[in-house]
Amino acid sequence: MAKLKIYGIAKSRAFRTLWVAEEAGVAFDHIQTTFGEDSKQPEFLKINPMGQVPAIEDDGFTLSESMALNLYIAKKYGKGGLYPSDLQGEAKCWQWAFFAATSLERSMGLFVANTYVLPAEKRNAAVAKENLEAVKRLIASVDAQLAKGPYLLGQNFTVADLCVASVLYGAWFNKHDFSATPKVKDWLERCLTRPGAMGARTLREAA
Repeated sequence: MAKLKIYGIAKSRAFRTLWVAEEAGVAFDHIQTTFGEDSKQPEFLKINPMGQVPAIEDDGFTLSESMALNLYIAKKYGKGGLYPSDLQGEAKCWQWAFFAATSLERSMGLFVANTYVLPAEKRNAAVAKENLEAVKRLIASVDAQLAKGPYLLGQNFTVADLCVASVLYGAWFNKHDFSATPKVKDWLERCLTRPGAMGARTLREAA
């Protein structure tokens, strides 16, 4: 049994944690844990008292919040530069992880909720429009960064790319039109067809 255990389902934010574990080349056990009853069981609450997935247990150490999981696994287990060795590179990884979680994912979530998810009578067209425009600006900022090099931190793929690309996975998979940001389009193709990404995608797309 692997000492690293990943709790969650692949069609959740656990996707990004499964992906980083694949990229890091670390053996792990994937414990299927749903959002509902599974995550409220006493056994799981010992792993994450907030009752949310994903979460990990690593040789007795427990942690939650998907971007924290990504950074932890990449730093501890990553090989070949997945996690930068210098302080400034590390800080840039944090920057992009926080950007993905607090800016990009939030705006995408509000747009999707008010366009597709919420019952029609609860949707707010103004909120949807405002957040769609925010998403476009945020993706354009990623495109501008990629004008400096093939990946967010320069020449090599890192966990920074993984954090941002994992948030954009749904849009990419559903054939969103990225023609206005061609560098993002090409970058997503490179990121999401990596062997590590394909391992996590196999779990997600088969579910």
